Amino acid sequence: MERVLIVDDEENARIGLKTLLSRDGFHVATAANGYEALEYLNRHAVDLVITDINMPEMNGLVFLRELNRHYPAVNVIMVTAYGGVESYLEAMNLGAFEYLNKPVKLDELKVVIGRIFGREPRRANLKLGTDRR
Repeated sequence: MERVLIVDDEENARIGLKTLLSRDGFHVATAANGYEALEYLNRHAVDLVITDINMPEMNGLVFLRELNRHYPAVNVIMVTAYGGVESYLEAMNLGAFEYLNKPVKLDELKVVIGRIFGREPRRANLKLGTDRR
């Protein structure tokens, strides 16, 4: 079971994503900011981090730098409601796997996660009529 850490200062965003990803079989943990996330990562391994960019205390780009320094093998999806070209380029240059705008579209997120973990999106299989799950 893949382990996902959701980092977002908005509690509703954390809870919503955790609920949706847990239903899809992921083990999901949450953190309210970058410091809390780094503390969690000191004690637990994860395969994927989904993090907001605009957070108090430590923004997502600073968190991404720290994550890459200490845990370079972890895949990262950046999400933001305040996206711009500069933050997109910085996130991608820092090694983010993907950069999504809020509100995050669940289908889009599932496709990105599928690419990370080598899964085919269920929706694509249904369109082809070859759903084997």
